Amino acid sequence: MIVRTIKNQSKSMDHLITKSTNYFYLAIIFLLSAACSVNPNGTDLNRQAEHVIIIGVDGMSPNGILNAETPVMDQLMAEGSYTLNARGVLPTSSSTNWSSMVSGAGPEQHGITSNGWERDDHILPPVITGTEDIFPTIFGVARVEKPELKIGAIYDWDGFGRLIERSALDYDRNGEDEDATAQLAIDYIKSDKPDLLFVHLDHADHVGHHDGHKTPKYHEAVAKADSIIGKIIQATKDTGIYSETIFIISADHGGIGYGHGGETLDEIEIPFIIHGKNIKKGNLIKHQVYQYDNAATVAFALGIEQPYAWIGKPVKSAFVGFPEPASFGDAKVAIAAPIILPKPNLYEPSGGLFIDKPAELIIEANKDVEVHYTLDGSLPDKNSPIYTQPVRLTTSSVVMAKSFGAQNEESAVAKAYFRLLKSGNGNGVSYKYYESPGMKFLPVFETLKPIYSSTKNQIRIDDINKRPDQFAIKYSTYLQIDTPGAYKFYVTSDDGSKLYINGDMVVDNDGGHGAIERSGTVELEKGRVFLEVEYFNESGGWWLDTYYKGSNIPKQIIPADKLFLRPN
Repeated sequence: MIVRTIKNQSKSMDHLITKSTNYFYLAIIFLLSAACSVNPNGTDLNRQAEHVIIIGVDGMSPNGILNAETPVMDQLMAEGSYTLNARGVLPTSSSTNWSSMVSGAGPEQHGITSNGWERDDHILPPVITGTEDIFPTIFGVARVEKPELKIGAIYDWDGFGRLIERSALDYDRNGEDEDATAQLAIDYIKSDKPDLLFVHLDHADHVGHHDGHKTPKYHEAVAKADSIIGKIIQATKDTGIYSETIFIISADHGGIGYGHGGETLDEIEIPFIIHGKNIKKGNLIKHQVYQYDNAATVAFALGIEQPYAWIGKPVKSAFVGFPEPASFGDAKVAIAAPIILPKPNLYEPSGGLFIDKPAELIIEANKDVEVHYTLDGSLPDKNSPIYTQPVRLTTSSVVMAKSFGAQNEESAVAKAYFRLLKSGNGNGVSYKYYESPGMKFLPVFETLKPIYSSTKNQIRIDDINKRPDQFAIKYSTYLQIDTPGAYKFYVTSDDGSKLYINGDMVVDNDGGHGAIERSGTVELEKGRVFLEVEYFNESGGWWLDTYYKGSNIPKQIIPADKLFLRPN
């Protein structure tokens, strides 16, 4: 319902591995586990469907579904159950989240804490192991409890195979690309009618890294995923198993800018769509759904008792005959947040820099909600002003906006940073640009010779002439402090950065990583302080933003009108 309203507005080889040698050992482990648990989640072991097909689209965000042409997923939501506010786990990396999806547990349990994890090279061991020397996934658990099941996994990204018990699979393939992966799935469905099939598609994540999330190219990739999902579903119809099948569509993570791995909603929110036999129709799942609930839901659908070590809960409210959790009570239902124009672009938040001109606040939202907003960085509530028409801004403002529905629905807060600057007042930032091979951390700038130097209005890198990777920048400016006191500085960067005040390091965000925010606090006197920011990009995506917050100053991008080229 909510999804359709928004869309109307915006609109390799084979790996057949012997299995039997491991089953005896896992059977013992499983029986011991079950003896300790006594069905902790109250799982109804009656099988809900004969077939379960999970299609995971790497990097597919809810925003992608809302803004791309996705008629198949739209229909699955209209005729099934869904939420676009499910959450992945931290870190928002692929290995960690795919493992959580199929393991019914988080990284604290399965131990896969980064993409660098390997079976023979990791720090945190799993709390238990199953048929193989990894935390038990739905594949190994299903094989032991129901040996007769036909189980397959087909994956576009070959790294997925190391995360699961491939010895539990009847069919194990790594497709060359998304189209080959889809065809392998279609052929397998038609030839074997699998009881449990996992299909992994990787192309949307590639486009997100190459062209950026929330871009036309990214939306095209999501649309292609939608088309592939339709073809896989059609294969079940052609084979005659459609009416006995449950389909689950989800993702490992979303993305922001050119990457993921951080802690933003754009990165951690994922879709969860379930459709088919014994699934409610047109049902918005109002309670929270987590990444690890996926495996638990599959186990429930196939009548499999999940191991005690799993922490996921089956999303029973999506099934006919099962209500919303009683403890959900009067909790607020999440709805789509309003959009503040100019829209966010890659890492760039809403708002922007306006030089020698006022800004106009324009907010877009569904027609059936009421939007309340503030201009001082405070959180809006129902007593805040109601947005009815564009608002003229003549000073730098931190805008917060929130949608409220008629039936206890609330959205996340939308934020925008409007920076207004008048030229001719000596404002600006000096910077030096460097290039050096092999950087994994910030370089020692004194040992490098800058390629060039220049000035700009803000501490940003989006408009700086640079090569794709292995570059570094050092910024220098004087920050005007009008009120003495404690100031907290934040740096969001992809990759590493550090922030210094009067030569003292306040924020350390060094190293190779996605867009992550780090902070530090310092006491400052009234006047201008010397502010330096060091940044480097190792490879892939890049971004840099600097924020600050004072006793009477809301957290915001450091305003351009507070940055000067000279100390006085």
